[in-house]
Amino acid sequence: MMNQKLPKPYSLYFLMGLILFQGISGLFGGTALVIDPTGELLQMPLSMLEGSPFDNFLIPGIILLMILGVFPIVVFYGLWKRANWAWKGALTVSVALIIWIGVQIWMVGYHSDPPLQFIYGLLGVVLLGVVMIPSVRNQLRIV
Repeated sequence: MMNQKLPKPYSLYFLMGLILFQGISGLFGGTALVIDPTGELLQMPLSMLEGSPFDNFLIPGIILLMILGVFPIVVFYGLWKRANWAWKGALTVSVALIIWIGVQIWMVGYHSDPPLQFIYGLLGVVLLGVVMIPSVRNQLRIV
């Protein structure tokens, strides 16, 4: 069921922008890791994977590409169309991103240079907060 009656509030546009940013980032990073599982394309040494169950970046790249790249793009479309599943999709993206960063820090430690873990962890938390804003929930028929 689509809801096309009310104009989109700024909070919904903000959410859509964040989701689109995450989707593009995930597509870029995931594709780069799948194309070059050594991580050299993104200047990520294989030594970053010490302590993880992975020998190279192929599996993390596939997960990044699909869960945090393709899926957010689909959710962006759902938000634009105000599909009845879009709110749950946006919630899932935010939780998936928080879990991704948390597991990454747990497995390989925190890396502050560059501060990507901090930036994307913060993005996940901000996404979660925006998803819960009443105007977003109302627009997407979540009460």
